[in-house]
Amino acid sequence: MKRWLLLGLLVCSGAQAADDLVARGKYLTILGDCAACHTRKDGPELAGGVPLDSGFGTIYSRNITPDVQTGIGGWTADQFYRAMHSGRSADGSHLYPAFPYPYFTHMTRADDDAIFAYLKTVPAVSYKPPPNKLPFPLNIRGLMSIWNALYFTQGEYKPDPARSAAWNRGAYLVTGLGHCGGCHTPKDWLMGDENDRALSGGVVEHWFAADLTGNTRGGLASWSANDTIEYLKTGRNARATASGPMGEVAELSTSQTSDADLAAIAEYIKSLAPSAQKQPSAPDPAAMHSGEAIFVDACASCHLAGGKGQPYLFPPLAGNASVQGSDPTTIVRLVLDGSRSPSTAARPTPNAMPAFGWKLDDRQVADVVTYVRNSWGNAGEPVEAGAVAKLRKR
Repeated sequence: MKRWLLLGLLVCSGAQAADDLVARGKYLTILGDCAACHTRKDGPELAGGVPLDSGFGTIYSRNITPDVQTGIGGWTADQFYRAMHSGRSADGSHLYPAFPYPYFTHMTRADDDAIFAYLKTVPAVSYKPPPNKLPFPLNIRGLMSIWNALYFTQGEYKPDPARSAAWNRGAYLVTGLGHCGGCHTPKDWLMGDENDRALSGGVVEHWFAADLTGNTRGGLASWSANDTIEYLKTGRNARATASGPMGEVAELSTSQTSDADLAAIAEYIKSLAPSAQKQPSAPDPAAMHSGEAIFVDACASCHLAGGKGQPYLFPPLAGNASVQGSDPTTIVRLVLDGSRSPSTAARPTPNAMPAFGWKLDDRQVADVVTYVRNSWGNAGEPVEAGAVAKLRKR
């Protein structure tokens, strides 16, 4: 009897451990925002086929459900770890860094194993994504060995003993699983990270991912740690509202992140040294005059006179880091296309900004953006009509 009781306890203990591992893997998958790249709109969970703009062509995300033929159902834990840690598929072929293995390499084996355990529990989907659309010779995967030699440093994150446990956890998440540098670090012409400017902002999918450093104009110097936590948890704070790809990150990932992990991320981000700040050119007075008239007519009803805004509804423009960013792509795109704030558990009702691209021509958009970037104490490089036309076309 005792023997059977002990066996039962061992079985229950093992089942509980497996359940805990899967639950942890699910949480880590949310932290890594895997659904954003691996789940098509209205498509099966994690079945892949999402088109990703590599800068050179389109790469389609792979099916990571446990389907044996088209997914990763035939993979071993070692093969999954190699993909995450070394950028190699199960058959040994090179992966493209659209799959962010240059960041995932910093993860621990235990975290990789937990994610793999969770992925084995999602419904298997038989689906083969379309072939990638890359020009010759970039369609030759073997050339990635050259790219890796230039830009990829393999290895797990090594904690800094001089820093707190929370800071190290934040660094691990930001530089590893969260792969924040994939968007927020500028890239060179080969789409490799410019690590000397890490997290100082970068253009991705025709949006400018903001400078996360302590830059006093386009960065987060004026944000407190609580501002950062609130933004990640709810998709907005009194200073800003998430838009574009960041809105998706807030909706699918950071809003579901634990308070302890959000606090760790904020502690790490607030420790980042400010990026270099360049004095912008003086705006053309005629453009400022034109931009002011457009702002009063089209923008002031929500953002109010003086760019004061209505916190949590319509972000203040005065002192706004995104408005003054080193690259105006996001603010131009918001004027052209409008935006919708993410829907999160804490703030389920989204706010929206209407599009003005139908109403304003390229010169008018350039003028109003130049005005907003250079009024009420703001300072940003003026915007030219040609840049607006280029973005509108894209």
